[in-house]
Amino acid sequence: MKITSLASSSKGNCYIVNDGKTNLMIEAGLSLKQLREKGVNPTSIDGLLISHEHKDHSKFWYQLAEYTKVYMSFGTFEELDKKNYICTNIKFITPYVSFRLGTFIVYAFHTEHDAKEPLGFYLYSLYSKETLLFATDTYYINNRFDNLQYVMIECNYKLEWLENNPNVSKARKLRTMRSHFELENVLKFFKANDLSKLKEVYLIHLSRGNSNADEFKTKVQQVTGVPVFICEE
Repeated sequence: MKITSLASSSKGNCYIVNDGKTNLMIEAGLSLKQLREKGVNPTSIDGLLISHEHKDHSKFWYQLAEYTKVYMSFGTFEELDKKNYICTNIKFITPYVSFRLGTFIVYAFHTEHDAKEPLGFYLYSLYSKETLLFATDTYYINNRFDNLQYVMIECNYKLEWLENNPNVSKARKLRTMRSHFELENVLKFFKANDLSKLKEVYLIHLSRGNSNADEFKTKVQQVTGVPVFICEE
């Protein structure tokens, strides 16, 4: 499975997952212009998954909807700016009910974030026989997963650094703790899941001021025992 991070920050998030047959985009935080500048032809995208309505994840969804089907929860759709939407290309996701998107089977689950109906995604490729877990903007993952092979997971901040950061307001600190994945909680997530077939981990959506890529990478590698990649801007 090939994973490409096009953007991963509060400025915008966008990723492409390809199993050799289906080219799947996750998140729409980049415009068509930005995608083309990165060498991505929108006509090559077989489907787009959106985790929630916050603009760094969804801002340009309607531009992609001109080229491919866009999948999201109904709660996410209710919160989006719909002035330019194309109704025929929107597909609503029912959490915990699997559906097929090209050669992928997609299973969506609830995440914990200050959004209307945020989702994470567990993908299984009928072509490569591989799995991928995608989870961002959540302070906790209640579900447990078997046969994890590729994991793309938010590792936003370290609690000690956030608490002692004088440049972050108290309200912002509380909001971060209630809506984003902290390093130690990410490590606990890995320890609670089946890692026997794990191949690679991608850490996404790191905070600019409250994270350290090298430390996060080292600690996750120690727990998982597999290569860890940092997805940056």
